[in-house]
Parts: sequence; structure tokens; C-alpha cells
Amino acid sequence: MSNIRTVVLAVVCLWTTAVAQSSPSFDPAAAFGARPGVSRLRLSPDGQNVAFIVPGPGQGSVVYALSVAKGSQPKAPLSADGKPFRLRECNWVANDRLVCEIYFVGKAEDGSNRGETRLVAVDSDGKNLKVLSTRENFYSRGWQFYGGEIIDWLPDESGAVLMTRNYLPDDHIGSHIGSDAQGLAVDWIDTRTLTLRHVEPVRRDAVLYLSDGRGTVRIVGTDNSRANLRTGTYTFYYRVPGSRDWRKLSDYNEQEGTGLFPKAVDHDLNVAYGYKKKDGRWALYSVALDGSLREQVVYARSDVDVDNVVRIGRRNRVVGTAYATDISRANYFAPDIEGIVRSLTKALPEHLVDIVDTSADESRMVVHSSSDVDAGVYYLFDRKTHQLQTFLVSRSELEGSKLAHVKPITYPAADGTPIPAYLTLPVGHEDAKGLPAIVMPHGGPAARDQWGFDWLAQFFAARGYAVLQPNFRGSAGYGDAWEMKNGFKSWPVAIADVLDGGRWLVREGIADPSKLAIVGWSYGGYAALQSAVIDPTVFKAVVAIAPVTDLSALKEQERGWANFAIVSEYVGDGKAIHEGSPAEHADRIKVPVLLFHGGRDANVSVAQSKEMAARLKAAGDRCELVTWDDLDHQLEDSAARTQLLRQSDAFLRQALGM
Repeated sequence: MSNIRTVVLAVVCLWTTAVAQSSPSFDPAAAFGARPGVSRLRLSPDGQNVAFIVPGPGQGSVVYALSVAKGSQPKAPLSADGKPFRLRECNWVANDRLVCEIYFVGKAEDGSNRGETRLVAVDSDGKNLKVLSTRENFYSRGWQFYGGEIIDWLPDESGAVLMTRNYLPDDHIGSHIGSDAQGLAVDWIDTRTLTLRHVEPVRRDAVLYLSDGRGTVRIVGTDNSRANLRTGTYTFYYRVPGSRDWRKLSDYNEQEGTGLFPKAVDHDLNVAYGYKKKDGRWALYSVALDGSLREQVVYARSDVDVDNVVRIGRRNRVVGTAYATDISRANYFAPDIEGIVRSLTKALPEHLVDIVDTSADESRMVVHSSSDVDAGVYYLFDRKTHQLQTFLVSRSELEGSKLAHVKPITYPAADGTPIPAYLTLPVGHEDAKGLPAIVMPHGGPAARDQWGFDWLAQFFAARGYAVLQPNFRGSAGYGDAWEMKNGFKSWPVAIADVLDGGRWLVREGIADPSKLAIVGWSYGGYAALQSAVIDPTVFKAVVAIAPVTDLSALKEQERGWANFAIVSEYVGDGKAIHEGSPAEHADRIKVPVLLFHGGRDANVSVAQSKEMAARLKAAGDRCELVTWDDLDHQLEDSAARTQLLRQSDAFLRQALGM
């Protein structure tokens, strides 16, 4: 990459909420706990404007629009105060107009928390705000959780989109607006005027539509529900070019992981790209949409799953697929993009490089780079001039701070199985022995940790802890044999691997056995508590954030909802879920426990932490519970995250005698 030019925009100070690095003392809890100062950066079709989201007070957020011309000033066309509405992301539908997704957690009739979305459009100067999602009214039957999504940005039609829209029956009897239509449809909609045209009729069984990036819907996915209960089985249909008739493409069973799940359509090649198991691991396949259904393996690996389709541009051009071994990688089968990424990687060595957006003609690009010791930088790249401009940093609070390197390692489980993990050692203590240490199992459990910047692990490393993040058996990403039945049904193996991670830290001399703790979020919080149940001698303190504590209650949380059968099957039944519920065995935990939970958590009810705290206190154990009434599972509030970090550190130091 020749002729690289770095330009840092001075205007950044107008919207970042930086912690002053010039202050006498750097506050790690505030710096690492702060939400990213810039996220979701997107480029306008002509490549002359950007939009990005910055945090406001609490869970609030603001979208800024800015010309890339030097000396321009940002405009804030839309904001949300987080009570309860939040901006999830915004993208350009024209050079002067944005479409934004709003997310919030609402209370359902049964009192449970449920996430909801809406789509709105607004001019970049804040004018002409329009709601694109269908609306509820007094006569609607049902609850509008899903606000739809854009499936085609229609770059040749400025301001118009193809989007899925969810319709509810309207019992407005005797009125022309009454309708018994229920389900998902595809509408062409002018985001400026709300003029719309039905492209695909309302289907009660539809769950997915895919466009070819040229305004034509080519695939529909249907849910094979029974008696309004989801079964986790789907059937996908496709159209040959020029036809309106649906033909069967594939069946898919999400519980068993069988069949093909389509993810994208390539207009020029007339194929669908999708995921299907090959030798027990997810692989990327292409299927011809010409009537032959000719199937080919596009990319597969013998060690890990292929986990993402890489798409760029206004037409969502498919250019590659992603996977993660020790670090995240991509296989690009679009030669032009492969060449660009190779050059960018040379210019930004030892970084993960992603093209996150492009102009309509793909001549200008937004590039994001990050690493284990770099929280991320957004660049603008001009393909014609080969200029790479530094634009905005993701976390200005950490600029100038030296972060700890993350090293991929493996450690042996008790049965000899090598467990992949990441080890983060404090800066300046890479060869030290007898450190205070933390095992930090990931959430999910159908997830895995990956190499890169992790604000939670980096905070603890900055405070002097060694941090081990294990991808225990039960994690996703390594194929069926590794995931087993999943981390809930196979909890004895998963928890044993987590415990073996702590034992390995001690055996290697990295950790002082009297100063070894476990910290986890969501399933990671479950693993932390269950580890202390199974062997209370390994970890001397537990911090669990939004943890599952009662597997039966996790299932009951979904009773009365369409996905109850799926959740029940995933979690399991019988004696195993009682033995695997830490709340039922609180008396076995002999170490101090600190719990955090949001009152609006739609993933794991706050009642789970309240139950755990009550049972621990009844057993005479030391337990602290911190809750926030208005926060959900992710605790997307800088002040709350800062409190979480500061209080966790103080708790661990006291519990570990530091």
C-alpha cells in the first residue's frame, strides 16, 4: 500500500466522551467501562458523507452525520435517551437520508421483558422523520416485537428500499383499515413519503426473505410451526429468474444442524450462498438457482466452522467467508477485494482488517482495524488514489494507554484433551509467576471467545490480573464433536474444562492458588457459579454478571411463547438440570460471590440472580447483589459498567487478600 496519508480530524473532540489522559491519574474502570465512543460508521452512496453512533448519558445514543470534507461540522439528526429507546444502527438510504433501527425492551402481558425493534427514516439534517415499521393500534391483535429489516437498499432508487414488514390482524370492524392479514411481507417503500407497494404478500409462516441486490426477492424461508409453537425446522423456497413461482430449495433443522440455511443471493452468478454441515462442521455452499439446484462447496475447513458470509457495498455483494482459528480470518473469493485486504493488512500489520462499508461504486471504503492491544480505528480508503486516512478511533479514552497482549494457548483437560484458550498477562508481567488470576468463561453457550480487544479482560489485566478465557467443550465454532449437546446439556464436561483452566494456571506457576478467581457474564456467569458448586477449592471468589442460576426457571421464562419447545429441548430435562442448577446447590459454594444483573434483562430474568443471592445468604455465605432497574442483559451504560468494574475489582481484592 503506497502513498499512505494519515489525517486525524480535529472535530472528533465534538462528540467523543474521552477520559482526559492528561489527568494526574488514569481511571481504568472509567476508561474500560465507557461504551465505544464511535461505532457503526457508515458511508453515503456517493462516498462524501459518513454517519456513526456515539453514546449519550445512560443508555442514550446519538447518530451524527458528517461530510468528509475538511473543516465540516457534524449534524445530529436523531438521538434516543435510552429510556427505553436506543439507536442500534443507522445507514444511508440516499446521500441526504438515513434509515435507523431503534431497539427497546418492553414489558409483555405476562410481565416478562421482551426486546422490540422499529425502523425509522430521517434526513441528515434531522427533518422529515418517518416510521417505516407497521404500527399497532387499539384494534390490533397481538404484539409488535419485530420492526422489520431492509433486505435491499435499491441503490438505483434514491430514498426507496425493499423491507420486510410484520403485519398484525386489525379488528377495526366496519372500517376500510380493518384486516385479518397476519405475518411477514415484503414492501417497496419510499422512505420520504411512505408511499408503498406490496412486493410479497403477507405470509404467516414466513420468517426470512432474501433479495438479489437488484430489487428482486429470490428466496423465502418458512417456519414449520405446529399449533403456534416453533419446532426449529424451516423450509426454504426459491425462484428461477423471471418467474414468480416458488420452488423448494432446502429443509433446515436448527436443533440438529441439518440441511442448508441460505444467507445471500448472487445476482450475477444466479446462486444462493448458505451454510451446511460438512464432516460435522459448518461450511459455505453455493446452490444454483436455475432449477438444477447444483450444489458446490465454496469453502470448508477441517478444524473450525465457517461462520459468516462477507458482503460489501450497497448491493451486499458476496466477496468471501469468515472463520476463526486462533484469530479471526477470512477467505476472499472476490479477487479485487482479496487484493485490497492483503494490501491493507500490510499497511496495518498485526491487526484485524475489515471493510465495513463502501460507496455505491465501491471506489471509497470505510475500513476498521483492531487488535488485542488496539480497540479499533476507522479509516477512509480511496481505491483510486490508494490513500488511507485515519478517521476516528473507537475508544478515545484508551488512546495513549498500553494494553496487554492476548496470546492463544491450549491447556490439557483432565482427560488429556487440549482446550483452546486466550491468555492475557498484565503489561510488564509477561514472565511473572504467582500472579492474581481470573478464569473468564464466555457467554452463550453457543459462542466462543476470539482474539482481539476485550474491554473486560483488558481491565482486569490493567489491574494486575492474569486472565484466561477458555473455549471449553460446549463452545461453538469447532464443530459438532466439540459443541457436543451444548454447554447446558453437556455442562459436566464444560464446567470440568473451566475448572481445569484454573488448575492449569496454578500448575504452570502463573497464578497464586490463593488469589485465583472466576468471572463470567450470562452463560459465563452460570459457569462461574457452577464451577464453585462442583469444586469449591479451585476459585477463591466468584463474580457472575447476568447469570443463569436455575435451568428450570430458564425454560419456564419462555412458557406461553412460541419458542418454549425449542428452549426446553436446548436446556434439557430430568435430573441433569437439577444437578446443573447452582441455585439448587448454593450450600456447596464456600467462597464470596458478587452478582450483577439488569432489571430489564430479556435474556435471563433478574429473578435468577435474586434467587441465587437469597439462597446463598440463607446458607450463610457472603453474597452481594447489584441490580439496575432500567438496564438489560448487555448493561449498555457507561456509568453502570464503570461501577461493575470498580466494584468487582474491590470485591476481588478483598476476597483474595490483596
